Amino acid sequence: MSRQVKRWIAMGVLGAILAVTFVQLGQWQLRRLEERRERNATVVAHESEGVQPYADVMNKVIEEEDQWYRVTATGTYLPDQFQVRYRSNNDALGSEVLAVMETDQGDTLLVDRGFMVRQPGQPDGELPATASGTVTVTGYVRRNERGDENAMTPHESSIRLINSDVLSRALGTDLVNGYITVIESDPAEAEVLVPVAPPALDEGPHLSYALQWFAFTVIGVIGIGVLVRADLRDRKKAKAAREKAGTSPDEAVDEEPSTPAPHEVG
Repeated sequence: MSRQVKRWIAMGVLGAILAVTFVQLGQWQLRRLEERRERNATVVAHESEGVQPYADVMNKVIEEEDQWYRVTATGTYLPDQFQVRYRSNNDALGSEVLAVMETDQGDTLLVDRGFMVRQPGQPDGELPATASGTVTVTGYVRRNERGDENAMTPHESSIRLINSDVLSRALGTDLVNGYITVIESDPAEAEVLVPVAPPALDEGPHLSYALQWFAFTVIGVIGIGVLVRADLRDRKKAKAAREKAGTSPDEAVDEEPSTPAPHEVG
């Protein structure tokens, strides 16, 4: 087997690996697109429904399809608060303030009071105090965030992910599964806090990314074809040149030219 044929085989194997990889990446982006569309449909459907008591919705393990219902809860805030760091809200960077409410239904519920903008070059600000006395909040139902448990475990009242199961163990009390992000509060929240915005109802860049990966697959296949064709053309030209020079056509195409003897140089 000539070196040229081996090169073609190597290019074919590499091309097949890249093609499979690019197609899988494109399919992954299409799955992400479908998930985005499903989430958008859930947000629209649940926002169109009226505000419900939290106990009518948050009476089970909250899953993706249970999010974005609007619910209301009344109770008093307990002393515990957590700063949820490394968050963004409408392109602003900062942190969220997570409080613990004892509701008038006898439950203990996590309430995301809102987002606090971090000033450029400055650390996260101090947590604003909770309102005293009875508080009524209206907000969106959210499922527990998932990830590294260390990011959910409080470190000096600071966390990076909100998870009621982990915080239940940290606080030593049973929490309602999931949490609420506040839309409005009575009494009103501190001015430094702004509501956490629901997700944008667009499809994101997933379709364009998928098309790009599929385009890379086509380009790669065509590129290999072009290289093989160029090799074949070069072989033809080399054969024609040898025949013109009187070289036997039976000589190996890939044969390396011998090094000229010293007296032949020049």
